[in-house]
Amino acid sequence: MLALVTGASSGIGRDIARELVARGWDVILVARRADRLQELRSELGKRAKCVRCDLSHIEECKKLYEVMQPQNIDMLVNCAGFGGCGFFDETGLDMELEMINTNVVAVHVLTKLFLRDFIRKNSGYILNVASIAGFFAGPYMATYYATKNYVVSLTAAVREELKQRHSNVRVSALCPGPVDTEFNSVAGVRFSSKPISSRLAAVQGIDGVLRGKRYIVPSAKIKLLKLSKRLAPEGLVTRLCYRFQKNKQ
Repeated sequence: MLALVTGASSGIGRDIARELVARGWDVILVARRADRLQELRSELGKRAKCVRCDLSHIEECKKLYEVMQPQNIDMLVNCAGFGGCGFFDETGLDMELEMINTNVVAVHVLTKLFLRDFIRKNSGYILNVASIAGFFAGPYMATYYATKNYVVSLTAAVREELKQRHSNVRVSALCPGPVDTEFNSVAGVRFSSKPISSRLAAVQGIDGVLRGKRYIVPSAKIKLLKLSKRLAPEGLVTRLCYRFQKNKQ
């Protein structure tokens, strides 16, 4: 079995690659940072290959598919992504466009292209790494939350389409809360609650997609947070999200 893992140079993506290899899968590691990929490939041995690709460019996403399509990929893991923090009118437009391209456009392009192959052979797995942020509006991280809303919504819609067509293809969204990765340093924030390990997120993500779960939400605390979306007024939830994100500065 062969998996393609984007965002494999660090964090959840790196640990998903490690966990897949531990379970007997071969992996193709994809990220921008070639030196990090080579380090991981050396660690994982002959089961791993690496491809440098900047997924913020749509043409590179398409080229990645064209190169990988003959490899008969069995699982696609869309994990590449990053965040940013600040008032919407003050954050950098170029940075946010790069975020949208990486978090949304790349996921959209790769999911569509590989899904077609999976449907033709009536097998395959797609794990889209989203966030608990995907269920909320996120003042002070407005663009990041919006990108993850897109990933959650796209995953749920595609999953239902597959169900209605009685397809054996499995599509899931991994939606963790705080995870101990480089994310916060890149986004310019700090943890306001205790994070889980990226390995735990990776293990639960793989277990969940193999079992065909729709949403994979590690930790009981974050599951309760997701439940609050249905129980509390939307305006109150949005205000609480603002306070939560502002306290991370």
